[in-house]
Amino acid sequence: MPNKKKIAESAISRLSVYLRILEDTVAAGESTVSSQAMASQSGTTAAQVRKDLSLFGSFGRRGLGYSPSDLVSRIRRILGLHRRWKIAVIGLGRVGSALVEHRGFFDRGFDIVALFDTSEFKVGSNLHGLQVHHIDEISRVVHDKKIEVAVLTVPVEAVPDIIDLIRDSGIKGVLNWTPARLTLPDTIEVKNVNMVMELEALSFKLSQRE
Repeated sequence: MPNKKKIAESAISRLSVYLRILEDTVAAGESTVSSQAMASQSGTTAAQVRKDLSLFGSFGRRGLGYSPSDLVSRIRRILGLHRRWKIAVIGLGRVGSALVEHRGFFDRGFDIVALFDTSEFKVGSNLHGLQVHHIDEISRVVHDKKIEVAVLTVPVEAVPDIIDLIRDSGIKGVLNWTPARLTLPDTIEVKNVNMVMELEALSFKLSQRE
């Protein structure tokens, strides 16, 4: 299989922003959209919009703009949103439980189909119609339900043992909400979500204004 070119995460993040702008444009009944219009709504430049899109092929015609509906379809495919993804949430504390309740996952193509915990009070119970499994069952459940992505929201001290189970479960990607750095094979993609670091970055920017 040929190597795919490396795309910066910042470009992928901007694609997600463009997608939401384009979806709003389609909903408004607009038949064309310019790179300048997309740039003004996304906080970047028209040149950056065109550069980001050119990473994935040819879009639109110079001077005529883009078809919003066509761009929505193509960006959704680029982001892998032309299909649905089966998700497992591991760890049902406050963060994990809140994520299970969050409608945004389903609306964007992510189906939470399994829940895992180690608490004897939670295992065997139901949350939003889903049974809570013990983490020791992860390999069986992942195989049975064809789960590809795990959302990890466990206490940091529990990460080492759970990572060993994830590594051998067949999971293809992990959205990591813990502050721990995960050690997983290259065959498993990891995306870290660290709200504390984001707040620290925001704190730095605000302090520069004082």
